Amino acid sequence: MRLIIGISGSSGVIYGIRLLEMLQDFDDVETHLVMSRYGRLNIELETNYLPKDVEELADVVHSERNQAASISSGSFGVDGMIVAPCSMKTLSAVVHSYADSLLVRAADVCLKERKQLVLMPRETPLHTGHCKLLYEASQLGAVIVPPVPAFYAKPETLDDLVNHTVSRVLDLFGLDSGKLQRWQGVSGNEV
Repeated sequence: MRLIIGISGSSGVIYGIRLLEMLQDFDDVETHLVMSRYGRLNIELETNYLPKDVEELADVVHSERNQAASISSGSFGVDGMIVAPCSMKTLSAVVHSYADSLLVRAADVCLKERKQLVLMPRETPLHTGHCKLLYEASQLGAVIVPPVPAFYAKPETLDDLVNHTVSRVLDLFGLDSGKLQRWQGVSGNEV
């Protein structure tokens, strides 16, 4: 399997980093990383990582300015892409096919090739324009996965919340991280 991880310039870069960390456990997954300029900046602002540390987690790293990179063409063949986090600027560019960077071009290629594109928008509150863009991205075929915590898993740490959300994203590609506490339901006697 070949997956592209895009890290755009929104808060929540830990989601993209954790995806790369978890994907290292899968020998049969080749990861391609592309980060926006502000994604790189947010790595330094929000985490103890440096962009070069994050790059080392990927099998292949592409410059967002390299529109001739392998992932800019549908003929290269990928199984999908995850943009984590997905800024509203990136969301708008994807929806409007404004592929002025490799990150957006790779997402556009996934849509046109009918490959799974998962967008993790990280913005709150949302105004009508944001909601419209999310709706339009869904209509184009993107899967929208806002990083909303699941409290039924009784998280004790921030890592628990991040791991749960990232594991749910990996589930969309048939990849079981082994870190997901799955909902088991309640018995009829408890309701």
